[in-house]
Amino acid sequence: MKDDELILIKDFLDEAYLTYNQRIFIDNDPICIPHRFTKKEDIEIAAFLVSTIAWGNRKSIINNGLMLMKWMDEKPFEFVCNHSKKELKIFKKFTHRTFNGIDCVFFLNSLKNIYLNHHSLEACFYEGNQSTSNVKNNIINFRIKFLETKHQQRSEKHISDPSKNSSSKRLCMFLRWMVRKDKHGVDFGIWNQIKPSQLCLPLDIHTGNVSRQLGLLKRTQNDWKAVEEITGILKQLDPIDPVKYDFSLFGLGANKALYRFQK
Repeated sequence: MKDDELILIKDFLDEAYLTYNQRIFIDNDPICIPHRFTKKEDIEIAAFLVSTIAWGNRKSIINNGLMLMKWMDEKPFEFVCNHSKKELKIFKKFTHRTFNGIDCVFFLNSLKNIYLNHHSLEACFYEGNQSTSNVKNNIINFRIKFLETKHQQRSEKHISDPSKNSSSKRLCMFLRWMVRKDKHGVDFGIWNQIKPSQLCLPLDIHTGNVSRQLGLLKRTQNDWKAVEEITGILKQLDPIDPVKYDFSLFGLGANKALYRFQK
C-alpha cells in the first residue's frame, strides 16, 4: 500500500476511533459487566469471565454475565478465593452456547488456584521481561497456568491457543480492556506489566472484514497469522497504541459505516 493511501486510511480510522471509543456505547457492550466494579480484582475477574463468553448475541452475553455476577453475590474476587463446593452447585446450571456448567465450575476453580498460588491474574500473563514480551507468549504462559487445575478436556477449547494458530480474539480483547490507558473511560488500563504497544488486535468478523475492505489485511482466514499481519499494519498507524483501532474497525463493521470512507 502506498504511503498516501495509508495516510488517508489513518485519518479515517482516527476519526472513527473518536466516534466509537465513547462511554455511551458501554451499556450495550459486554465491557459493561466489569464496569460495575471498582476493585482491581473484581474488575479483572468480571472482565475475564464475560470476555470468555463474548460470542453470539450481545444481549445474551450481557444477561449471562450479569447472572454470573449475581451468583457470586456481586463480589467476584471474594467469591473466587473463598467459595466452597456447595456454593459452586448453582454454576453447574450455567450455559452460554458451548460454554456450560462443567466449564464454568472449572474456570472458577482455576481462578481460585491463580489467586492463591500465582499471586494475581496479571502475573500469569507476564513473561518476566517487559521489553521483549509479546502477546502470543503472554497468552501461552497464561494458558499453561490456567490449565493446571483439574479439568475435562472439553474445557480447554475455551482458552484459545495462538501456538495452534487460533486468533485468540476473546483473550486479546480481555487484554485490551486491562492494558489500554486513555481518557475515554472505556478500557480500564489497570495492568502495567504489558504495554499497550505490545497488544494485538482482537480479530473477529467485523474487524477482519473491514481490514480487508480497506486493503490492510490480505490473509483470508481469521487466525493468528492474520492477527500478526493486521497488528503490524496498525503499528505503522500508531506504534504506541495500535489496538485503539479495534474501536474503529469494529465500530465501522458493526454499524455498517464503511461507506463513509472515500479515497
